Amino acid sequence: MYRRVKRASVFAAVAALAAFAPALGYAAAAPFLLAAGVFLLGIRDGEWFETLALPGDREEERLFGVGAFALALAGLAVVATVPPVPLPAGAFAAAALAVGAGRFGRELVRTRSDDEFRLVAGYLAVGGLAAVAGQAVAVAVASDVGPGAVVAGLPGFAFHGALAVLTAALVRSLVYARDAHITVVVVALVAWGFTALDPTVTALGVAVALAVTAALGYASYALGAASVPGMLTGVLLSLLTVVLGGVAWFLTLMAFYAVGGLASKYRFEEKADRGVAQENQGARGTGNVLANSAVALVALVGYAATAHVGVPESVFRLAFAGAVATAMADTLSSEIGGLFDSPRLITTLRPVDPGTDGAVTWQGEVAGLAGAALVALLAVVPLPIGDPVVAGGPLLGGGVVVVAGVGGMTADSVLGALIEGERIGNQAVNFLATLSGAVLAVAVGVAVG
Repeated sequence: MYRRVKRASVFAAVAALAAFAPALGYAAAAPFLLAAGVFLLGIRDGEWFETLALPGDREEERLFGVGAFALALAGLAVVATVPPVPLPAGAFAAAALAVGAGRFGRELVRTRSDDEFRLVAGYLAVGGLAAVAGQAVAVAVASDVGPGAVVAGLPGFAFHGALAVLTAALVRSLVYARDAHITVVVVALVAWGFTALDPTVTALGVAVALAVTAALGYASYALGAASVPGMLTGVLLSLLTVVLGGVAWFLTLMAFYAVGGLASKYRFEEKADRGVAQENQGARGTGNVLANSAVALVALVGYAATAHVGVPESVFRLAFAGAVATAMADTLSSEIGGLFDSPRLITTLRPVDPGTDGAVTWQGEVAGLAGAALVALLAVVPLPIGDPVVAGGPLLGGGVVVVAGVGGMTADSVLGALIEGERIGNQAVNFLATLSGAVLAVAVGVAVG
């Protein structure tokens, strides 16, 4: 057991070099290359080999796990120093320490518990704190700034550290333990992109965002509405929404997660008997969350990058609301409509068995309409502490969002009847439906002025 902790501590130590790499200038990759050489060529057997070997390393008789991690950091160090537009030092440090120290935190928890939620919590806590500290050191070293400037940058460090460690934990849940090199490269690219956005963050805003999203993430897992990877995905998307969009954006997305999760659990056993229940006991995984939220996330990032892309922000506002309204309408239509008899195929209106792709009931359609209306209400009503997602007249804007949500829900049913099953799966259909809802919202919004 403690051998795993020792192994993870070596990953963390290699990652920690990233915080001081800016001091070496163009030679920043040298310590990582040296470490990679030691791991891949110098340690071939003995106690250290047994301690550091990951599954598969013993068969190869090389420490490919930690060696590849060091090589990946060497490549990132080059990208952080050589190109005209380099990887920011803070983003490099955040990515390296989120992965390396996160791994250490996970193994520390494992000495006491094998519960997956606690292991992920250890990963996030240790990796997140290390990512914040690493950014502070890297920025101080790279910019030669004083303590006051570092303290002033802490809110930004906290946001980017949380973003990095959540991305790292999510990617780690999708790859093998030996693939830390893949994880750190993905995290570095994500951190680089959001550093370029340069969002405005405050200490209070980040603290509230982290507290609220963490609480909601735990609630979704504890209630069985999401698996651990699904929870990580939801927390990551929620954090981005509240920081990049604002309170109204966050409440709009949270309404979908909350109401959709409860709808999946509603009379679950009855839906299971009818063959229409959500898989995995109603706990939504990463694929399901992304299928319903990816378009909204792209719209959110586009909104945050409005100054860089030259597209009116109203386009992204409408796209976000239309995508979320579609996801809500489709979820309620499926979860509520599946409880009623006599469904009909949307393309022919002939009776079909419950659970048939593309089948609808009038009760489900009404539930979907109500869901789209709820999202429209949250998206257009001004709040005391934030602007609405869809600006302009509430009645007109709300109507546009409802039309988009119902249209996207209908597109989901049509796609389900025509191509789902043999050609594409349900998650792909959900993604295409939310995309159609976003496009419809923009098109209708532009048409009505």
